[in-house]
Amino acid sequence: QVQLVESGGGLVQAGGSLRLSCASSGGTFSGYAIGWFRQPPGNEREFVAAINWSGSSRDYADSVKGRFTISRDDAKNTVYLQMSSLKPEDTAVYYCATGIYRNLVDRMDGYNWGQGTQVTVSS
Repeated sequence: QVQLVESGGGLVQAGGSLRLSCASSGGTFSGYAIGWFRQPPGNEREFVAAINWSGSSRDYADSVKGRFTISRDDAKNTVYLQMSSLKPEDTAVYYCATGIYRNLVDRMDGYNWGQGTQVTVSS
């Protein structure tokens, strides 16, 4: 089982950008699908984006389409979430997880979760 570590969160002004990273610790996740999720303050966890094992398929929540881009670099054992045109409602703890691609997208069902990274967007 790979261990995932999220990084890249921080405080940013509305309209700004951040790039989050999800990296494996101690092993490769080549061949795994990866999903990004977030939990806003006082709200339930929600799906953000996912990428399949090869990078040929990607999916996004409607709320982030056109603003967020998920990508992977298996040589670096890292998946990225590039976030642009950030809004205050994007404020949340962001998590990544491995899983079956369709389960990540449709069921928020992941096998191996990181600790999360805080993203705060100010107005």
